[in-house]
Amino acid sequence: MSSEQEPRAAQAHFESRLAKLERLREQGIEPYPRRTERTHTSSEARALFEADEAAGQRVAVVGRLMTIRGMGRLTFATLRDGSGEIQVSFARDQLDTDDYQALKDLDLGDFLGVSGTLYRTRTEEVTVQAASYSVLSKALRPPPEKWHGLRNVEQRYRQRYLDLMANDEVREIFVVRSAVVSAIRRFMEDRGFIEAETPVLVPVAAGAMAAPFVTRHNALDRQLFLRIATELNLKKLLVGGFEKVFEIGRIFRNEGIDAAHNPEFTTMESYEAYASYEDVMEMVESLVHHLAVLTHGTSTVTYDGQEIDLVPPWRRLSLIDAIREWSEIDLLSEEMRTADGLRAAMRGRGLTPAEDSSWPQLVDKLIGDLVEPRLIQPTFLLDYPIEMTPLAKATEGDARLVERFEGFIGGMEVANSFTELNDPIEQASRLRTQEQNREQFRDEDFDRLDEDFVTAVEHGMPPAGGLGLGIDRLVMILTGQTTIREVVLFPQLRTVE
Repeated sequence: MSSEQEPRAAQAHFESRLAKLERLREQGIEPYPRRTERTHTSSEARALFEADEAAGQRVAVVGRLMTIRGMGRLTFATLRDGSGEIQVSFARDQLDTDDYQALKDLDLGDFLGVSGTLYRTRTEEVTVQAASYSVLSKALRPPPEKWHGLRNVEQRYRQRYLDLMANDEVREIFVVRSAVVSAIRRFMEDRGFIEAETPVLVPVAAGAMAAPFVTRHNALDRQLFLRIATELNLKKLLVGGFEKVFEIGRIFRNEGIDAAHNPEFTTMESYEAYASYEDVMEMVESLVHHLAVLTHGTSTVTYDGQEIDLVPPWRRLSLIDAIREWSEIDLLSEEMRTADGLRAAMRGRGLTPAEDSSWPQLVDKLIGDLVEPRLIQPTFLLDYPIEMTPLAKATEGDARLVERFEGFIGGMEVANSFTELNDPIEQASRLRTQEQNREQFRDEDFDRLDEDFVTAVEHGMPPAGGLGLGIDRLVMILTGQTTIREVVLFPQLRTVE
């Protein structure tokens, strides 16, 4: 069928279903009733019959009509609910004549309720013999073709409801996602953390190096931002006396879209007083291993064709050593501490750094181009330059570095952690430097000075280990998906022209 014929065919199907809707109403059938009865899910009904192989148990099941085929005086159909599918049969001699005739006005995608008794057909299929049925919702548009599904990937994302109808494996991804989020919450609570909720609308978009979405509150007549991190408000709770806090929530960053990035994504951030990034490392590897066993029954997963073993302990690798090994660049040498020197060295190794990039941006490119792709097995990359991490405490051995790790699996960052900086004077100084960098490098993202956060730290914040865990990317690893769009129910997409 040509692209020009498709809209006409769709309109014809729509009008046909409208006509059936009207015929149902003319027969006194309400196609959108307020209530229905259900005694068993489809899986419960099958289990009830299988338990003793005794026909005649009465059940009331509901679901979407997936197949229907008439055989003269007998019609078979398949209903799908949230637990699976079950076959139902409609016999002419067991239904009111008008009700049996009304079957012809049913369409695939309609929701039905069927009451009757269970039996097994000659083909060994557990089936509900209908004594009565009701239309619960008349579908005016058809479901995707069962065997062809959705051929257009963009349509799958734009009309996720159709994707879920057509593809059982897609439904399973989001079942796993739900289980992962629940398991993370239980894991943290079992370790003594309490869950907090912090504002989504904030006066200063701070706590990360990212461009924010901007909005306005009319009643307050003030500009606000969608949060780019939950970090600063959670650390204020440490100041207030909580010792272990976490939040699972949506984060918003006005950034590009690719296989690993969506403008809104879900993280779990946690902060533990009297802990360091070393304690957080142990927690992360234990949590991810727990999630793998929960979802797979094993610690081994396959991602992008690679078999990955998530058993702790994970590899610990110095960032400075990794860059030195894979680029022969020593970031701590005098000549590499300037943007011009580092840029020249990168070009000498075949990389293409931008002419106007800041030194931290150049280091980030080095990591992204040369280090990340090699970190397939779980790895903690340790101790970042202080210029890249204004919220972390400096290492004891070298004040040019901070106690920060990023956790990588399958060549993709899934976790970020600091030993949190709790010196208010040092914190204010670093954030002021970030503001100066923003003025100098207007095309790059830097953190922001939040005066209220600095004031909170001035009241005394205990030493702490903090964590940001990317739930979307973690679900990608656990379900074998190589694009974030497959694990976000409603990803952001470009406008269709």
